[in-house]
Amino acid sequence: MAPDLPIDDKTNLRAAMRQRRRGLAVDGKSAAARAAQALPEALLGRFAVVGGYHPVGVELDPGPLLARLAAAGATIALPAAKPDAPLTFRLVRPGDTTEPDAFGIPSPPATAPQAWPDLVIAPVLAFDRLGGRLGQGGGHYDRTLEALRAAGPVFVLGLAYAGQEIARAPTESHDQRLDAILTENGYIGVRKDF
Repeated sequence: MAPDLPIDDKTNLRAAMRQRRRGLAVDGKSAAARAAQALPEALLGRFAVVGGYHPVGVELDPGPLLARLAAAGATIALPAAKPDAPLTFRLVRPGDTTEPDAFGIPSPPATAPQAWPDLVIAPVLAFDRLGGRLGQGGGHYDRTLEALRAAGPVFVLGLAYAGQEIARAPTESHDQRLDAILTENGYIGVRKDF
């Protein structure tokens, strides 16, 4: 685990974690491949629809993990964002091109069918071993996970570099917890009933 950072100010913590992540990303391609291989075999084939993400900046690339899950039979969906709204997951279909969402992030086209994932792979700025997650600060994943969980069971897997771990992620009542975390160093299970 990386040294503790003060958590009383989320803005400063986010800035420190972004800087830390930039340093960790020098081995990003290898780390993404190792993280994909660290997913326990028991989780392969358990999910029908996997919601991934398009990496922004130096976020750990979920591509190798999504490919492994797809090879085990999962259908892959990616999100499209709108301001102050939950993410909309859309199926990724062969031959589709992406289009920028409201924030300029490549997303499936608006014509792609909407999907409701039972596994969401969430990008992480910082995490703790209790499932606490610090995101970018827009609240998109918190709103999305709350809506998905209200509709039915969904497993949330945080994807991050091991060095993004902190002792305790600052959380508020609206923050949604991770069920597990996957890093290049291994799988950290939080939810014990899974």
